[in-house]
Amino acid sequence: MSFRSASLLALCLVSLAGCDQSQPGEPVIRTDISGEKGVEIASAGEEKPAPSPSPTPTPSETANPEDSACEPVRFEDVVFTHCVADPAEHRVRMVLGSPPYRSLAKLSAARGEDAPRVAFAMNAGMYDGEGKPIGYYVENRERLQELNRNEGSGNFHLKPNGVFYGTGGTWRIKTTEDFYSTVGDRPDFGTQSGPMLVIDGSIHPRISEDGPSKRIRNGVGVDKDGKAHFAITARPVSFGQFARFFRDVAGTPNALYLDGSVSSLWDPARGRMDTRADLGPLVVVEAKE
Repeated sequence: MSFRSASLLALCLVSLAGCDQSQPGEPVIRTDISGEKGVEIASAGEEKPAPSPSPTPTPSETANPEDSACEPVRFEDVVFTHCVADPAEHRVRMVLGSPPYRSLAKLSAARGEDAPRVAFAMNAGMYDGEGKPIGYYVENRERLQELNRNEGSGNFHLKPNGVFYGTGGTWRIKTTEDFYSTVGDRPDFGTQSGPMLVIDGSIHPRISEDGPSKRIRNGVGVDKDGKAHFAITARPVSFGQFARFFRDVAGTPNALYLDGSVSSLWDPARGRMDTRADLGPLVVVEAKE
């Protein structure tokens, strides 16, 4: 083979390799306050393909995964990022911003130098087109949105939905009706979302084992020791698989769906900052220094 022929062959191989590389998905602008359409319990209609997860930057040189409260866990052939907040080590806060931050990057930029170290943060609850919560929302003991017991369509209204809330180091998840009937004092923080994933150890009765709706999802559960378990998936999963993770892996008797498709995580210790800019309420887990 001549030198010229060999060079042309090498150039062709390089071009083919470049075409084979996957490109990051484009962020999806969220305008539907009711959440994704066609939840897996519904049988009619087809969904649009689930978007790819938002790209994340390469971990920085200052990242120290050993200090992270999050770790990858493979469950039913899908990688979940599992983050645990321990009342002995962490505080939980809800943060919205005025106007709403809409992204984890803006939340990070708004924090002062003296702010407590962030263990991790995540989007947490359904919202309207402006990023404002459509359900119960309490930040620093100030209630910005009342409990929403209305009927409607979409995931938020798939009853029972629920509330993640807490005061000090006591964190709980209750169905909306249970919260309405039993909680009289305003908590330090609270966010309402839906549907519930796990209720008293059993998966939500209207969630099928492995329905057709597949999304990148995130949620939260509280175990019997009072620790809060947050999870976000690396690729689209069904509601059923997501609920089983909280029941079987996280071991949380009660767990709440936070959102899908826009699900995002900030894990400073691992250098992860998901880049979506269409978020609503945010939950921040801070280290007790």
